Amino acid sequence: MRRGVGAQLSEAPQRQGPVRIMATYVDILKSEFPEIDTEVFDYITGVLDSGGSDFEDGEEVFDAIGGVLQEVAADKNEDDVRSICLQLFNTLKLTNCHSNQRQVLLDAPVQLSQISAESGSATNEVQGIWMVKRTQSTTVDAKKLEKAEAKLRAKHERRNEKDSQKPSNPLVLEEASASQASSKKESRVDMSGKNRSYDIRIENFDVSFGERSLLQGAELCLASGRRYGLVGRNGLGKTTLLKMLASRSLRVPAHISILHVEQEVAGDDTPALQSVLESDTVREELLAEERKLNAHISNGTAEGSESVRLSEIYARLEEIEADKAPARASVILAGLGFSPKMQQQPTKEFSGGWRMRLALARALFAKPDLLLLDEPTNMLDVRAILWLENYLQTWQSTILVVSHDRNFLNAIATDIIHLHSQRLDSYRGDYENFIKTKEDRLKNQQREYEAQLQYREHIQVFIDRFRYNANRAAQVQSKLKLLEKLPELKPIEKESEVVLRFPDNFEKLSPPILQLDEVEFSYSPEHRLFTALCVSADLDSRICIVGENGTGKSTLLKLLMGELTPLSGTRHAHRNLKIGYFSQHHVDQLDLNVCSVELLLSKFPGRTEEEYRRQLGRYGISGELATRPVASLSGGQKSRVAFAQMTMPCPNFYILDEPTNHLDMETIEALAKSLNTFKGGVVLVSHDERLIRLVCKELWVCEAGRVHRIDGGFDEYKDILQEQFRREGYL
Repeated sequence: MRRGVGAQLSEAPQRQGPVRIMATYVDILKSEFPEIDTEVFDYITGVLDSGGSDFEDGEEVFDAIGGVLQEVAADKNEDDVRSICLQLFNTLKLTNCHSNQRQVLLDAPVQLSQISAESGSATNEVQGIWMVKRTQSTTVDAKKLEKAEAKLRAKHERRNEKDSQKPSNPLVLEEASASQASSKKESRVDMSGKNRSYDIRIENFDVSFGERSLLQGAELCLASGRRYGLVGRNGLGKTTLLKMLASRSLRVPAHISILHVEQEVAGDDTPALQSVLESDTVREELLAEERKLNAHISNGTAEGSESVRLSEIYARLEEIEADKAPARASVILAGLGFSPKMQQQPTKEFSGGWRMRLALARALFAKPDLLLLDEPTNMLDVRAILWLENYLQTWQSTILVVSHDRNFLNAIATDIIHLHSQRLDSYRGDYENFIKTKEDRLKNQQREYEAQLQYREHIQVFIDRFRYNANRAAQVQSKLKLLEKLPELKPIEKESEVVLRFPDNFEKLSPPILQLDEVEFSYSPEHRLFTALCVSADLDSRICIVGENGTGKSTLLKLLMGELTPLSGTRHAHRNLKIGYFSQHHVDQLDLNVCSVELLLSKFPGRTEEEYRRQLGRYGISGELATRPVASLSGGQKSRVAFAQMTMPCPNFYILDEPTNHLDMETIEALAKSLNTFKGGVVLVSHDERLIRLVCKELWVCEAGRVHRIDGGFDEYKDILQEQFRREGYL
């Protein structure tokens, strides 16, 4: 076979590597198997040479050549061969670590087409172990050799298949866990059944998520009949704490019933009203037993004791007011926005948001001893939130609610539990009282810290001044001991301020900016959603749209953006208008398997990693958070990532659909400040009273196929809703 000079030079370093490797394991093979057949020896060294870097342990080396070696040496058992294979593996690994591939400059270019032609003609010259006629003197079974090579091929195929499937593997998320110090006395009381208190006290417990500690040595006290609001920054573990309580991973007395509103109701043929009634299991069991006993009596098969039992059931049903249950369930459903027609619809016909409302209705109807609510206002419109506030104010048992709606907590909470610095601090009163008390407490702690610091500095000055004064040696020693006995002084931990920055480095646009003129729209001919719709917005606009779910708020936003085409009428938009749109749907559609930096890279390629990190940092996703998979972020942190994605192209007009869902209160305040300083226009749909009051200058109400403005703002809108509740008897 003819080779050019360049080709010879390029092959030289390739030959040096294998020779250097073989010099080590050849000695082992020759010393352990002196009678080895030449062809078998060439085959084994070829396997070790080609697959040396792929072997992961001695077992894989044994799988590849162990069977052949056992045939070669009749005096060695399987364990001996495994030991030799392990030596070969260690030698291969050691040699691979020190091998360096030299690069050589070619004297002339290599003609690939010529090499290809030459290698094709030379194929017949290359013969593997299976192509050579074997002599009868060989001691190796050819079938076992073939089996060994098949094993090696299969291993490589499995590895290649595994590598190709890696990107599509589902992300394995870390799991939450809880632990607490056990008390034998409490355990004995719980097991004896003598504990009839409905107060909950959990001391010295830890909660972690994977390797990340969320709470350490925490204490939680819930007095029966009080309503607790659980607050804290996004990602600190509020939802995880609720899950630990609901699953009883934290010890709650067995006689206390717990209901956690977490998942939507499964869709089936059960009517919504009946689904709510079925959540009262005591009532359902009594009614089922009553029907069974009545059937026995009507058939004439009843025993005397069954008549007595039937009387007991009637007494119990009367005691729990079972006859009033359908009316009570209907009032709850109506308050949460279900019309009489919707209450009779099968649950499978409702969307996910309405099924979550149904889950909330079931929880309110069941009246558990401990009701756990996680962001209950996220799925509700302003009308339903107002009704829920009124309803929970008369709740008799204990509530623990995670909410970032400041006004909702002011309306329902009797106590606030603040999760921060891996601990829980309790405050009496509503959220406003919590803010005031927390600020006073921080001021007192800061004063105490400064006083202690000054005291220590005063002692240290004395020590430094008289350290080398023999007459004051005893006093200096006394002061040193005093300093050592003082507890460690730690600075007061203050939560960092949340800042959101919406870029506004764009030119001012002259009106008109965005208009809908005499627009008509419907999804179906029989149901006209909007008629003669006339609205407009400019760069100074701060507009909030409210209304019951299903009245067309999100549809109005899509008409403004031009995503939907009206049946009649026109949409006018400035030619330089650049809209940034945010919705919960965008948050739900984030790629969960990548980190936030990679997410922005895929959406806006061609920029540096530093630019992506800077953009995420504007919304509080910095440091380690930016490199964590999106799936491991909290709901609020995912919303911040969606904000970073929305603002990357630098829009001059924002249309926001429920932007506060999952955001903590500090972030909502920061969002309000950022929108107020933004130089472009803002139209938003929100149920958060705090954001509406801080940002919006106009209030639009969607109802009855039209959009009208309320001059009295949010206060007038609340008064209208309260009057409706009184008139319809929902309070």
